[in-house]
Amino acid sequence: MASSAGKKSNRREVYEALRRKVLTMELPPGAALSENELAAAMGVSRTPVRESLILLSEEGLVQVFPQIGSFVSRVDPEKVADAQFLREAVELAALEDLPEELDPALVAELEANLEQQRRPGIDLEEFFALDEAFHLGLLRLSGHASAWATVVAAKGHLDRARRLGLYDAQSPAEFADQHVEIFRSVRRGDADLARRAMRVHLRAVFADIERIRARSPELFASNSASVPTRRNVVVWE
Repeated sequence: MASSAGKKSNRREVYEALRRKVLTMELPPGAALSENELAAAMGVSRTPVRESLILLSEEGLVQVFPQIGSFVSRVDPEKVADAQFLREAVELAALEDLPEELDPALVAELEANLEQQRRPGIDLEEFFALDEAFHLGLLRLSGHASAWATVVAAKGHLDRARRLGLYDAQSPAEFADQHVEIFRSVRRGDADLARRAMRVHLRAVFADIERIRARSPELFASNSASVPTRRNVVVWE
């Protein structure tokens, strides 16, 4: 019989795998979710899949409609704005709290990160991971790395919006340049300039949302509540 610890580990792995599929949009906004199909694809029973979908619904990443089914939530601009507010507050405060003498090892790590970001032909998901590591690195410089977990837990809708912007741009060069500008200001000890550059960088997602929503409104939640309808197949009205 599997141990309790083993079951918990299995549930965690399924949850993290499904969450990653949602955030990377391998499971796109509005996609129908079948417990049976997901369980078969992942080689697990339905129980950890069902439990994971419940957890994801609590995060707002999955919607469950009784008698109809479960669906990946559409990107909600209001939830994006809430997560952006939290992220901006944390990251700008951290820049204000940088020490006069920066940790040389962390500085070298961030410089290497920026060099990788600007590598020609970089895969966009690899860039996204480097982007996350860069922002975490800045928090580490200020001694506030533990705040990152709170930010990550809140920014599921924000991360999907950021990915939409990144994939729409096709090249991450502009984002990498913004990171370089922020870090140069940090290195010079100019916290005010670093904060201004960071604010512009983080708020770019709002323009991305408006541009992409005008072209692909089906990816985004609308102001009015919409519920899928079960006919021969389940469809969104």
